[in-house]
Amino acid sequence: MTKNLIIIPTYNEIENIEELINRVFQIVPSTHILVVDDASKDGTATKVKELMTRYPDQVNLMERPGKMGLGSAYIAGFKWGLERGFETLVEMDADFSHNPEVLPQMFEKLQNNPVVVGSRYISGGATRNWGLIRKIISIFGSFYARTILGIKVADLTGGFNGWQAKVLKMIGPDTISSEGYSFQIELKYRAHLCGFPILEIPIIFLDRFAGQSKMSSRIVLEAVFRVWVMRFNAGFYKQLCRESAEVVES
Repeated sequence: MTKNLIIIPTYNEIENIEELINRVFQIVPSTHILVVDDASKDGTATKVKELMTRYPDQVNLMERPGKMGLGSAYIAGFKWGLERGFETLVEMDADFSHNPEVLPQMFEKLQNNPVVVGSRYISGGATRNWGLIRKIISIFGSFYARTILGIKVADLTGGFNGWQAKVLKMIGPDTISSEGYSFQIELKYRAHLCGFPILEIPIIFLDRFAGQSKMSSRIVLEAVFRVWVMRFNAGFYKQLCRESAEVVES
C-alpha cells in the first residue's frame, strides 16, 4: 500500500482543525497527516496534540516558533515527509476550502501521475461564495503566470496539490523561496521544467467556513513580481533538475 501524507499548515485554526482531521480519516482512513503550526495563539497546536492521542500513529505535529509563512511551512512538511519515506504528499488547507471528499481521487490519480492539481478552472471546477474582486484576482493571476511562463496549467495559483515523492526530490524544496500564490506557481513550474506531466482534476473551492483568511495584498504583489524571477531562472531550475536526477537515481 502506498504511504500517503497530507500536509496541513495552520495559524489560528482552532475552529476547523479537529473537524477537518476527523473528516479526513472518515474518508481516507489509512493516510497520515502532518500539521505544521506557526505558533498559533488560539490553541490549535494543543488541539492537535489531543488528536495525536486519538490517532497515535497517523497524526503528527510540527511546531514552529512564529508565523513563518505558507511556503516555508510546506517546504518543512515536504522535507519531513521525504525523510520518513512517504511516497505521495498532498498540500491541503485547514479551513475546508479544500474538500476532503476529493482525497480518494487525488491519491488514486497519484498512483500513475507524478503531479495532480485540484483545479478550479477546468470543466467541472468552480469557486463558491467568492466576491467578484477575489475571483478576478485569482483568474487573472493564473492567466498572467501561464502566459509569462508558457505552461498549460489552468490553475497555477491553487493550493490543493498532490506530488509523488520523486518530483519533490528533483525540485529540491530547499531551493524554493517563494510564498503564497507564487509558491504554488513555482512548484508547478519547476515540476514542468523537470519534465513531469501535470494532471488537473476538477474541484469546487469553497470560502472558509470559520476563522480568518490569511490572504493579503502583499502576497498578491509578490506573485506578480516572482513570476518574472521564475522565468529568468528557468535555465537554473533545469540545471537543478538534472543534478537532482543524478542524485535520486544513484
